[in-house]
Amino acid sequence: MTQATGSGTAAQIIDGKAISTQMKEAMKAEVVALEAKGIKPGLAVVLVGENPASVVYVRNKGKACTEVGIHSVEHKIPAETTEAQLLSLIDQLNNDPKINGILVQLPLPKHINEKRVLDAISPTKDVDGFHPFNVGKLAVGEALFPPCTPFGVIKMIEHAGVSMEGKNAVVVGRSNIVGKPVALMLLQKNATVTITHSKTKNLKEVCREADILVAAIGKANFVTADMVKPGAVVIDVGINRLDDGKLVGDVDYAPCAEVAGWITPVPGGVGPMTITMLLYNTINSAKRANGMVAETGL
Repeated sequence: MTQATGSGTAAQIIDGKAISTQMKEAMKAEVVALEAKGIKPGLAVVLVGENPASVVYVRNKGKACTEVGIHSVEHKIPAETTEAQLLSLIDQLNNDPKINGILVQLPLPKHINEKRVLDAISPTKDVDGFHPFNVGKLAVGEALFPPCTPFGVIKMIEHAGVSMEGKNAVVVGRSNIVGKPVALMLLQKNATVTITHSKTKNLKEVCREADILVAAIGKANFVTADMVKPGAVVIDVGINRLDDGKLVGDVDYAPCAEVAGWITPVPGGVGPMTITMLLYNTINSAKRANGMVAETGL
């Protein structure tokens, strides 16, 4: 773990790329062991249309699968594909024994109902953890597939060597994709959790009480140094592109790094962990499909 640059005592950087590489090496060995038993984990990724960001994400997911040895199938279908056609494809994948995980890349074209599509994925292959069944399992502490980005956040805190038990954790943002699930996971780690949002009063003061601060609000440089408790763990889930093309997170990085004890960079922080946890969930799904015990690692 390296230190953030700047004057004074800088925070330790939690390097998502390095943690991701380490985890993928372990998964590679696990896939080899599964193959020796005749099991090959398989992930199907469905891309509807040519959204440039989605094309890049899908390419990165395919590359990561190849690195680890997971069987990867990409279904790239035209933007004018009907909802019925997409649901038919998902039904085929639900019934394909070679596929252990199904991921439909979002956003979908406007004529397709995202909720209907995500709900059609079998809960036993929902490696993104978005199906209502899996959201419910997470809420009661029995997660099958913890959602990948929040799951990556938890792994990063663990890799920093920070215990979450008894700590004040503040989550900035209440989305179904990050804010709510990461709060549930922090609770499961015995943290005392506060979820903040646009209606929260005295937001700055609430954040300054956080031993662990997770920023997932989608606003560039929103979290400023005066919102950070000295020595806190600051996890930046945001990724925002400025007018000059620069990528920044939800945390004003350099000033916050002077106050925090640990901090994640953007890029190179939470981002690489999202795909890594997707692979982790896919391997677990393959184990379950073959009657093996699969610990979620939560």
